[in-house]
Amino acid sequence: MKIGVGTRVWQYAVFTVFAFIGLYPVLLMLLSSLKTNIDIFKNPISLPKSINLDSYHKLFDQLPYFEYVYNSVFVTVVSVAIILVVGAMASFYIARFNFKWNGFLFFFFLLGMMIPIKLGIVPLFMLMRSLNLLNSVGSLICIYTAIGIPISVLILTGFFRTVPSALEEAARIDGCSDFGILWRVIIPLMRPALGTVMIINFIQVWNDFFFPLIFIQEETRKTIPVGMLTLFSEYSADWSVLFAGLALSSLPMILLFMLASKQFMEGLTSGAVK
Repeated sequence: MKIGVGTRVWQYAVFTVFAFIGLYPVLLMLLSSLKTNIDIFKNPISLPKSINLDSYHKLFDQLPYFEYVYNSVFVTVVSVAIILVVGAMASFYIARFNFKWNGFLFFFFLLGMMIPIKLGIVPLFMLMRSLNLLNSVGSLICIYTAIGIPISVLILTGFFRTVPSALEEAARIDGCSDFGILWRVIIPLMRPALGTVMIINFIQVWNDFFFPLIFIQEETRKTIPVGMLTLFSEYSADWSVLFAGLALSSLPMILLFMLASKQFMEGLTSGAVK
């Protein structure tokens, strides 16, 4: 069935409108970071009269912004790496080894998605205090890993079950161990699924505000979302500096999605078309 030229024009017009709606807040954030606070209040949606980088200079002078960036990068990279490793091994076990407790084990991981972890914030706080992890990025890594593993197991188990078992049998004939099969045969075929898991967890960890606010008190150990809270005073806020910090903090997510968007889309649509 061929699509007419008029229909295609309408489709592109609708897609353009939705793209503009989605990109407009990002554009407004970038433009506001180049304005002064007075210009932001007078003309919030207008173009800046001139390129003003004072807000970025103030950001680096007033806040230990690079320490915030380092903390966010360290927590995010370590958490996502652990989630990918543990999630891949657990999913491979559930999908490929038939034991009587596999169904219960899979349901046990899914419980992590059904029960909101924020309901247990008091026991979590007491646990981190007993482990001497309060005011440490280690507490954030533990929590984000626990949050990310259930959805990772859910996604990766489904993908593992779509991989033909004949590939594993051929690898075993060649003398490959179970770990070798996972690392050398299955993982290269699972890049779309792994890319999907990586992006989902990266965005969740990078943007999280709640847990760093609870577990981190020292200024130099804060992540970007909590560190930017310093710009809010009791009666006012330095909006230009705030927008500058938000603009810089959004760059890693934009770059990650640009680099891994192909794998992400393949992971979302895999299995939808026979």
